[in-house]
Amino acid sequence: MSPVLAGVLQLLALIVALGLSYRPLGDYMAKVYSSEKHLKPEKWIYRAIGADPNVEMRWPAYLRGVLAFSAVSVLFLYLLQRVQGSLPGSLGFVSIDPDQAFNTAASFVANTNWQSYYGEQAMGHVVQTGGLAVQNFVSAAVGIAVAVALVRGFARSRTGELGNFWADLVRGTVRILLPIAVVGALVLVACGAIQNFSGIHEVGRFTGGTQQWNGGAVASQEVIKELGTNGGGYFNANSAHPFENPNGLSNLFEIYLILVIPYALTRTFGRMVGSLKQGYAILGTMTAIWVGFTALMMWTEFAHHGPAFDLAGGAMEGKETRFGIGGSSIFAVATTLTSTGAVNSFHSSYTGFGGGITMLGMQLGEIAPGGVGSGLYGMLIMAVIAVFIAGLMVGRTPEYLGKKIGTREITFAACYILVTPALVLCFTALAMALPTPADSMTNSGAHGFSEILYAYTSGANNNGSAFAGLNADTQWFNTTIGLAMLLGRFLPMVFVLALAGSLAEQTPVPETAGTLRTEKPLFTGLLLGTIVIIAGLTYFPALALGPLAEGLAA
Repeated sequence: MSPVLAGVLQLLALIVALGLSYRPLGDYMAKVYSSEKHLKPEKWIYRAIGADPNVEMRWPAYLRGVLAFSAVSVLFLYLLQRVQGSLPGSLGFVSIDPDQAFNTAASFVANTNWQSYYGEQAMGHVVQTGGLAVQNFVSAAVGIAVAVALVRGFARSRTGELGNFWADLVRGTVRILLPIAVVGALVLVACGAIQNFSGIHEVGRFTGGTQQWNGGAVASQEVIKELGTNGGGYFNANSAHPFENPNGLSNLFEIYLILVIPYALTRTFGRMVGSLKQGYAILGTMTAIWVGFTALMMWTEFAHHGPAFDLAGGAMEGKETRFGIGGSSIFAVATTLTSTGAVNSFHSSYTGFGGGITMLGMQLGEIAPGGVGSGLYGMLIMAVIAVFIAGLMVGRTPEYLGKKIGTREITFAACYILVTPALVLCFTALAMALPTPADSMTNSGAHGFSEILYAYTSGANNNGSAFAGLNADTQWFNTTIGLAMLLGRFLPMVFVLALAGSLAEQTPVPETAGTLRTEKPLFTGLLLGTIVIIAGLTYFPALALGPLAEGLAA
C-alpha cells in the first residue's frame, strides 16, 4: 500500500468514527447541561466547596466563578511544584524554579499545556498525577462551561441568567470527561501505553553510557490530554514517545479523542437552541476548514523535492516511521486546529509551507473544530461577526438565532477577535526587538522568526505546541508566554460571557422575509469567508516574514 493511500484511508476511518459518535455524544451532552437532577457524587462535591448548584447566575457572577476557580488552581499548582522536592513520589527531582513553576501553572490552568521543561526529568508522580492531570480535566470542563453559557444566551430570553458555573464545571468533569477518559485509558493500555508508578530504571545499554526512563500513570494522563484538548506530554517527546503513543492504531485513536467532543458540541448547540440545522451549519464550516487543511498538509509533506524525498516517500524529517507522513500530517492539523498542542512529530522539521499550515491553524482561532468548549464559542463569535457583515451589505439590522446584533453585541465580539492577535503580535515584536530573547533561537532568518512567532501564537491561543528549536526555558519566555497564556484564555472569556448575558436579556425577534437564514449553505460560505479574511488581514504580514518566506526560498 502506498503511503498516500494509507494516509487517505486513515482520514476516511477517522471521519467515519467521528460521524458515528456525533449524534449520541452531542445529544448526551445537551441532556447533561439541561438536567435539573444532581448525582450523589456531585452533591458531595457541592457540599465540600460550599456551592449551591440550583442558584442561577448572571454573567458577572458566572465570570467571577470562572476567574476565582482558575486563580486558586494556578496558586495550588504553583505551590505544588515549588515544594516538589519535599513530596513523596518525587523520584528525586528537586522543586521547580519560580519562573518555570509560574509558566507551568499558568499553562495547565489555561488549557494550554505549554512545557518549557523535560517532563521525565523534572516532574515526579505527585505533580504529574495530582497536579497536571487534574488540571487537564477541570480546565477542559471550564471551557465547556463557558461555551454552554453562551449557548444559553442564545436559547434564553428576557433574563440575564446563564446557569450555574459550579454545576456546569462539576457535570462536565463527572458526567462527560471522566467516563470517556476511563474507557479511553483502557484502550491505550491495550495498545501498549504504560500505566504504573514505577521509579527511574535502566532500559538498555548504549555506546558510551546507559539509557534510563521513569514510569508513570501515562495512559490515564495521555487520554485526558487529548480528550480535553490539553496537550501536555508525560515525556518530552510528547505523543511521539512510544510509551504515550505506541503504534498506528493508538495514533488514530488519539486523533479521534482530540476531535470528538469539539465536533459533538455543535450537535449540543443545535439541540439546546432548538434547531439542529443551526448546529449542522456550524459543523459544516468546521469540517470544510479541517478537511481542507488536512488535504493541503498531506499534499505539502508528500510532495517530492529531490532524491532524499524520493527515497523517503516525502518529507520524513522529524516524523516517526510508525506513523508515517499521513498519520503525522493528520495529527499535526488536528492538534493545531484545536487547542490541543500535542505532537507526534516535530513541527519545526516540517516543510516551510507545512509549518505555516500548523501556525495558521492556530491563528484562525482554533475553531475547526477548536478546543473543548473554546472552539464552539469561538465559532459562534465568528458567526455573530458574519451576520453583522451580512446586515451591513443589505442595510438591515443583523440578527442571529432571533437575537439582534446591535452595538453592544458587536463590540463584545470585536474585542474577542482582537485580544489574541494583539497578544501574539506585540509579544513577538518585543522578543525580536530586544537583544536577549533572540539568543534563544536555534535558527536564524525566516525559520528563527517562525520559532518565536509560533511560540507566542501557541501560547496566546492556548495551544501548547512549539517549534522545537526555540529554547523557551528562560526568564523572559517563561514569564511572557505565561502572561500570554493567561490573558489569551481569560480575557476572551470576559467578552464571551458579557455577550451571552446581553443576548439572554433580549426579547426574541420573529423571522421575516428579510431574515438571513443562518442554517443554509450560503451562510456557511459567508462564515468561512469571514474567518479566512479576518485571519488573513491580521496575520499575513507576519506569516510573510516567516513560513511563507521560508517556503518560497526552498
